[in-house]
Amino acid sequence: MGESVQVATFHIGTEEYGVDISQIQEIIRMVEITHVPRTPDFMDGVINLRGQLIPIIDLRARFGMERIAPTKSTRIIVTDIGTKRVGIVVDSASEVLRIPIEAIEEAPEIVAGVGADYLQGVGKVGDRLIILLDLTMVISAPARRDLEGASLPS
Repeated sequence: MGESVQVATFHIGTEEYGVDISQIQEIIRMVEITHVPRTPDFMDGVINLRGQLIPIIDLRARFGMERIAPTKSTRIIVTDIGTKRVGIVVDSASEVLRIPIEAIEEAPEIVAGVGADYLQGVGKVGDRLIILLDLTMVISAPARRDLEGASLPS
């Protein structure tokens, strides 16, 4: 059996995304978010998760998509990226999959738009295409490029 990558999958709109399972701390139901003034527009605020303040990023807003009201399927994926613990809001969480390395391709050059920095590749599982995200870039790129000196809370 060849090498594979284990990813947790989730949906934003009609697209299915995946992130390396090793970056995920836990997946929780939507909770009340405390808004923090003067944060980037894609940051919803913070939550208190068992005594720890976790900054929350709305992935729809981060990707320039229209925000929607949370539903019963909305989830917060709590991630550990380096020394930062950050939550990302997604429309729904799906499953954990094992994708063979040979079934992962680089993102096509045509995708080289605003979000191309966030992509690690595209995984093919049966007839499904799963967009594999680089959470390090999703979380840290705004501090360098979009916010002119502002940064995410640690």
